[in-house]
Amino acid sequence: MNLTYNLNNILFLDIETVPEEENWKLLSKKTQALFEQKTQYQRKDEFTAEEFYNRAGIWAEFGKIICISVGYFVEEEKKRQLRLRSFFGDDEYKLLNEFKVLLDVHFAKKSNLLCAHNGKEFDFPFLSRRMIIHQIELPKKLNLFGKKPWEVPHLDTLEMWKFGDYKHYTSLKLLTSILGIPSPKGDIDGSEVASVYYKEKNIQRIVSYCEKDTIAVAQLLLRFNNEKLLSTEEIVSVG
Repeated sequence: MNLTYNLNNILFLDIETVPEEENWKLLSKKTQALFEQKTQYQRKDEFTAEEFYNRAGIWAEFGKIICISVGYFVEEEKKRQLRLRSFFGDDEYKLLNEFKVLLDVHFAKKSNLLCAHNGKEFDFPFLSRRMIIHQIELPKKLNLFGKKPWEVPHLDTLEMWKFGDYKHYTSLKLLTSILGIPSPKGDIDGSEVASVYYKEKNIQRIVSYCEKDTIAVAQLLLRFNNEKLLSTEEIVSVG
């Protein structure tokens, strides 16, 4: 693609979300009614709102973020590293504030960009909506109000792969497979995250899953630009 972006200016990310409550019965009657209305088109007549609630994590109005994993490139002694960091836990307000500090302090330069797969449709708006719900001031990298399209500091590997074909969708799993990138998926998939979180209470398993997706997004951008993929030794977790 002959991308002109400086890789060191890009923050790669992925988020994992779950329904805000563990089960339907914990919702107020008002919230149940609002969820039923919100999901009427998606459910059609196949599921009741209660049966559909396990998918509530895809809507910022009814879900919450439990993990944000980020990755960024650094160059040391002419060697490239992708460094990983994750914000995770039960306290969404806390992890969103920690992520905001990262954006406002370490990735605040005009040249800095955020990159995710399907980020423009999911990750970036979900993060922004949850911050507003928690009354957290949006960091500049997520605040798009008044910005012209070319001023938006967001990259989306799905959008890049569409090449203008806006009806086309390709999952991260499929794209990494056809491009020869090590699979980002581990022992769970997105449909199991809520169960792992609420039933198993195994947040570390979810963090690992989220970080693998973040690595895959970085690998995609390298592959799009015909650059060498990262080796295991070039990927480092910094906590």
